[in-house]
Amino acid sequence: MWGDYQAHGWGWMLFGGIHMLLFWLLMVLLILALVKWLKGSSDSEKRDSREALAILDERLARGEIDMETYRKLKQELQQR
Repeated sequence: MWGDYQAHGWGWMLFGGIHMLLFWLLMVLLILALVKWLKGSSDSEKRDSREALAILDERLARGEIDMETYRKLKQELQQR
């Protein structure tokens, strides 16, 4: 009787330990994903701003907008 109980007890303890490791691994991965997501949002805003300035430069070079409009739009983009 005791031999069967001990065998099952060790099995459940090992199974619980694996679950605890998986739980903490999941928590660490969630925290890392959150940090990456928060950091990535600011990087994408900077990239979007650089792309917008490049488009503005191209429009000025093609003569689609005049210098006054260029300065006004550039100032608005840089304030964001």
